[in-house]
Amino acid sequence: MNLIIKYVIKRILFLIPILFIVSVVIFFLIRITPSDPIGSITSGRRISDETRSSLTAQYYLDRSLPVQYFIWIKNAVRGDLGDSYRYQQPVAVLLAARLPTTIQLVLMSAIFSILLAIPLGIISAVKKDSILDRAISIFMIFCVSSPVFLNAILLMLLFVFKLRWFPVFGTGRNFIENLYYLCLPAFALSLNMVALMGRIVRDRMIGELKSSYALALAAKGTPFCRITMIHCFKNTLIPLITVAGVQIGTMVIGAVLVENIFALGGIGVLLIEGIQASDYPVVQSIMLFLVTIFLVLNLIVDLIYFFIDPRIRSGYSGGGAIHDKT
Repeated sequence: MNLIIKYVIKRILFLIPILFIVSVVIFFLIRITPSDPIGSITSGRRISDETRSSLTAQYYLDRSLPVQYFIWIKNAVRGDLGDSYRYQQPVAVLLAARLPTTIQLVLMSAIFSILLAIPLGIISAVKKDSILDRAISIFMIFCVSSPVFLNAILLMLLFVFKLRWFPVFGTGRNFIENLYYLCLPAFALSLNMVALMGRIVRDRMIGELKSSYALALAAKGTPFCRITMIHCFKNTLIPLITVAGVQIGTMVIGAVLVENIFALGGIGVLLIEGIQASDYPVVQSIMLFLVTIFLVLNLIVDLIYFFIDPRIRSGYSGGGAIHDKT
C-alpha cells in the first residue's frame, strides 16, 4: 500500500507544474484578445468615467497582468473562481449548475463507445477480410475522419428533422427524461471514440488470434468463443484503456461543440457565452477545469496500469518484489 501511495503522490506532483504552465497560457491568451470586459460587466450600457474607473479597480483590471494572474490563481487554489462579469454570480455556482449536464453527456458517450467499439472490433477481427469486416472498417474510417460537430449536425438532420425520433434542443426535466434528450448528442460525441477503440480492438485481436498460445488452446479443443473472449481479449485491455482514457478526456472538450449544437445548457454553452461576452473569469475557469479533467483522467489511466500490469509495479519498486503490508 505504501508503494501505491508513493506512486499516486509522485504522479500528482508531476501534474502541478503542468497545471501551472497551462494556467499561465490560458490567462495570458485570453487577455491578448481584443475585448472589453467592462462592456460585459455593464451589458454595453453607457457609464461615466468614474463608474468605469470604479469597476476597473473592483475587478483588478487596473493592475498589471502578472498581478492579475497571481490574484486569480491564489483565489482559485482556495476554491474562489471569481464572479462572472455577465451573470454577476460566482463562477463556481454557475459551474455547479451546468456541470451535471456535461457529466451525464460524457458518461453516456463513453458507455455508447464501449458498448459499440468492443463488439465491432471483435466481430471485425473474427471475420477478417469478409464483407462484414470491410463494412465495419468503412464505418470506422468515416467516424474517425468526421469532426464531432459534423456528426452532430448529420444526426440531427436525420433523426430529429427527418425521422422526428428525438427532440430538437434542450434537456429534460428529470434524470430519466435527460437520458432521452441526451441520447442523440451522446451518440454523436461517441463516434470518434468508437472508431479509434474499434480499430485497436480489431488489430490487437487479429494478432492475438494468430499467437502461439491461441493456436495451442485451439489444438487442445478449447471453444473458440472462450479463446476469443477470455484469453485474447484480455491482452487487448492495456492499449484499449490508454485510448479510452485519452478519448474520454477529449470528449469533455468535444462536448463544448455538441452542447452548443443541441443547446443543452452545459459548461460548453457557458464557455461559448463567456467568450462572446469577454467574461474572463468564466472562460479561464472553464478552460482550466477542462484541462484539469483531462489530466486527472490520464492519472486514473496510469493508476489502472499500475494495478493490472505487474511490470510497471516491479519497475517502480526498482525491480524487487512488492510487499504490501496491508
